[in-house]
Amino acid sequence: MTENPAKPAGRRRPAAPLVRLRALPPWSLPAAGVVAGALLGTAYGLAVTPTYTATSYVVAVPKENSDPGTALGFAQAYGRVAGQLAVLGDAQVWAGVPVSTLRDGVRTATSPDAPMVSVTATSSRPDVAADMANAVSRALTRHAAGAADATRVELRQFARATEPTEPSSAPWTVTGAVGASAGGLLGGLALLARPRRAVPGPAPAPSVPGPAPAADVHGQL
Repeated sequence: MTENPAKPAGRRRPAAPLVRLRALPPWSLPAAGVVAGALLGTAYGLAVTPTYTATSYVVAVPKENSDPGTALGFAQAYGRVAGQLAVLGDAQVWAGVPVSTLRDGVRTATSPDAPMVSVTATSSRPDVAADMANAVSRALTRHAAGAADATRVELRQFARATEPTEPSSAPWTVTGAVGASAGGLLGGLALLARPRRAVPGPAPAPSVPGPAPAADVHGQL
């Protein structure tokens, strides 16, 4: 039996996906990333429920013969206790929402320079957001009034929260633009990591035959 002659060893041909990837124009990957990111970002912005934010302010006022610096210190303290159950338990009656909703949707902040506490509430309904902020501010001032004789500081409402007219969450146009930017960036990174096309080397120069050797005259005689 005759054996098949061994195939000459040659360079392996690249896989088909790599060949297709190399054949794409350089701008295709960033463009595809921009389009995909814009679609995903827009879909996310349209699917997420918009949220509304409302903020009320209370201010600490020192009583007669009281140091103004004391009011600043107690404003910092009241800002920390605004999220306690004792305050939120009273606020839920005026806000009409459970304590858990107030705990998750209300945040307070204080200023290092002014004796003021801001109460910010977030909800999917603008009227509920305003009611939550005002309810927590009202409950906080009532608790501060019970200890005013000892602290020599009163907590008064400085500004009520109003019903927001526009959502505080990002609209679909913004999420779409952010998605397009992120997709373009990822597409550019994929372009840098894409396998490079093989650059063909220069063709070998054709061989020029040399001059024929001179005939041996002596040998022919």
